[in-house]
Amino acid sequence: MTTHPKSPACSDAPLRLPQWLRRPLPSARSFSETRALVRDLGLATVCQGAKCPNMHECFSSGTATFLILGKTCTRNCAFCNIEPGFPGPPDPTEPARVATAARTLALSHIVVTSVTRDDLPDGGAGHFKRTILALRENLPQSSIEVLIPDFMGSPAALQTVIVAGPDVINHNVETHPSLYNSIRPQADFSRSLDLLSRVKESGIQAKSGFMVGLGESDDQVRELLYALKTAGCSIVTIGQYMQPSKKHPPPARYVHPDRFADYAGWGNAAGIAYVFSAPLVRSSYQAEESLGALRQLRQAL
Repeated sequence: MTTHPKSPACSDAPLRLPQWLRRPLPSARSFSETRALVRDLGLATVCQGAKCPNMHECFSSGTATFLILGKTCTRNCAFCNIEPGFPGPPDPTEPARVATAARTLALSHIVVTSVTRDDLPDGGAGHFKRTILALRENLPQSSIEVLIPDFMGSPAALQTVIVAGPDVINHNVETHPSLYNSIRPQADFSRSLDLLSRVKESGIQAKSGFMVGLGESDDQVRELLYALKTAGCSIVTIGQYMQPSKKHPPPARYVHPDRFADYAGWGNAAGIAYVFSAPLVRSSYQAEESLGALRQLRQAL
């Protein structure tokens, strides 16, 4: 069994899950159909791997966030439910299978993410490129969003993804840098900001997100928002950290929905065009709506 480091800010006394974080169980037939399609094509989704609280809603509406490059991760972040380990080599048939699933679901906006692959020379960037190109070939009218790891700061690896031409490149900073040692020890905040700045310079929409409830203060939330604005992010997502299992650190706090609304206002005041902030928000949740909202804001200027 994998154990994760515990945030020093977390209390041993468990917090009761508030009502606003409770989700109903799936009842729509489309939930089972989406799950069966993913299974039959031998694909993974971050919805399932990360135990996303919105999986029932998204699968029921016929959407899913595809997880490529394996089901195990070369890193061991304390907040994440995906198992750490040693993934096998990338499957060359995976990009085509992702495209088949996206075409079958008739997705107008496709979100693809991956485990972190520090074991690969390019961090998996080439596999992202092949997946993006397969999606473009099969769904030329659809928008494509990729949620990428930091590629160990490699500009060449990032450029490989950029030249494939996704509409949005997302890279999450996850939490305030003061918590990286305990929550995200193999990452580097400055490296992540540099990646986002390079995405912005390329002309592709830069997106990032983070969680609250890991031990940060509201002042540190403000700091994160200003840092992401400076890096060039046009979309930022903020959601509540929820303990995916008993082996993960418990939340340090549950943030009220009204405070999430405040966070969105702080982000807008900092100059971020669109901030999607609510307890159950995740980086790929309602991603198409977020991109649409951003485009409407830009058209209104």
